Amino acid sequence: MSTSHGSSAPTQAGPLAGGSHEPVPDTPPAPGFVAKLGGGFLELFRTARELYSLFVRTLYYVVRGRREKGAVAYYMYEIGNRSLFFLTVVMGFIGMILVYQAGVQNKRILPDLSMLGATYLEYLVRDLAASIGALMLATRVGAGIAAEVGSMVVTEQVDALRMCAADPIDYLIKPRFIASIIMVTCLIIWSGLVAYVMGLLTAWVMFDLNPQTFMNLQMVKYPALLTGLVKCLAYGAAIPIVSGHAGLSTFGGSEGVGSATTRAVVNTSLAVIILNLIISATSFLVFG
Repeated sequence: MSTSHGSSAPTQAGPLAGGSHEPVPDTPPAPGFVAKLGGGFLELFRTARELYSLFVRTLYYVVRGRREKGAVAYYMYEIGNRSLFFLTVVMGFIGMILVYQAGVQNKRILPDLSMLGATYLEYLVRDLAASIGALMLATRVGAGIAAEVGSMVVTEQVDALRMCAADPIDYLIKPRFIASIIMVTCLIIWSGLVAYVMGLLTAWVMFDLNPQTFMNLQMVKYPALLTGLVKCLAYGAAIPIVSGHAGLSTFGGSEGVGSATTRAVVNTSLAVIILNLIISATSFLVFG
């Protein structure tokens, strides 16, 4: 009785079974330009929706929230007093630069500088003081708010507030929001005055322009004052909302706090520029 010993080769399964198929790559293909563009728009829309929700809830707690004695005054000091010297120096130099450059360019066309002060004051009241001052405050105030709130997030202090049935927006964002509106408006008015005085001194020293001629108020009308005030209030509201959102969305420990701080400065500066465009266009359409 004979036994036949046969050996059977294992069958090859998968994409290489026929020997002619290409191997399937392990990593998915990189997204194309259209996918990246769509993803960016979706992310922007999501962030805008979250900012709107945060703004509405902050307004609600301003009216119906708790009242903690001394909280708003503390943040007014943190936002206002600690930014006063920085903003005074920056706006003083900017005032000198703007008047000097405007005077040099004006003398190339028309040697008469009698309207230099009036034109400079109009643009300072309408736009320059508020926009430049807010951009400077976005670097310090916005970064500070994002770092403080982000540190509380990564150390689980915000989770502890939620476990105690306390809304972090009421405790963390609302007092900074109120303090920012008040102090940003005051700081911008002060910094605009500093820029105007330094511009006056620059025109007097560099162009021998009489200070009485420079102090010409005839071009500062009601629309310019109203537009400048609206920008102060809008920027004061945007800085704590945008930077607070960056802080509340922090994750990943100390590295995440640094990323949130950078994101707060960038997004707050972008918000100031967008609000500047919207308010200036609206003012132009309403007042002409």
